[in-house]
Amino acid sequence: MTADRNPTANPTATVAPTRDPDLAGYALALGDDALVLSQRLCGWVTRAPTIEEDLALANIALDLLGHARTLLTRSGQLDGTGRSEDDLAYGRSVRAFRNCLLVELPNGDFGQTVARQLLWAHYSTLLHRALAETSDEVLAGLGAHAALESEYHRMHADQWTVRLGRGTAESRRRMQAGLDLVWPYAAELFETDDRVRRLDAAGSAVAPERLRSDWALGVAEVLDRARLTPPGPDRPATGGRSGRHTEALEPLLAEFRSVRLQYPGGNW
Repeated sequence: MTADRNPTANPTATVAPTRDPDLAGYALALGDDALVLSQRLCGWVTRAPTIEEDLALANIALDLLGHARTLLTRSGQLDGTGRSEDDLAYGRSVRAFRNCLLVELPNGDFGQTVARQLLWAHYSTLLHRALAETSDEVLAGLGAHAALESEYHRMHADQWTVRLGRGTAESRRRMQAGLDLVWPYAAELFETDDRVRRLDAAGSAVAPERLRSDWALGVAEVLDRARLTPPGPDRPATGGRSGRHTEALEPLLAEFRSVRLQYPGGNW
């Protein structure tokens, strides 16, 4: 993978060889989120509504790829296997991925992509700010740097949400439809198991459940400005963190891995 845009969270930096399988699993899940969403957003390149939006979505995808590199590398260091970022990105089965379902959803209509970005970027901004305060050197470095990038991603999603929500009747209809479709998948972002609670209590990770109230307030404020209707309670969609994915993930990974399969071990 190539996206070395993050000097404060260099995935090749020398760190203490501490083995911590729980923290490795935590980093893996966050890395898979970033990797899968990066690849999904790349699907808009040359297809976005404007050239400027092509560039904006490509830049967001590159930021996420940089986050994924750091997180997957850190996971390989912590799990004791010594696996590299490429080993983890290219060498696992679909069931071994631990990303949440929200990030693997097909792009769909542009309004659907904007809705997904709205829910994701508000979460990732809060996550990275909190991650910057954790005790793991690499994860804290990533959080400090990525919080700035995530803030830009959040502003981009907010602006498009308001623009589409307050635009024409058609743009409002499509934005609301996208929001209704992705809304049930947001709940999984905040799922917290006992392992992550222990890491959070020890200061080495962030329990996402404690981000939910601030996330809900931030998203609600944008939806109010956009004159969109917050979807009502629905049965949450879940399973990604335990490897139960939608049918959309496998073809996405196949495309991501196609060059690697043709040229094993190649660099570019």
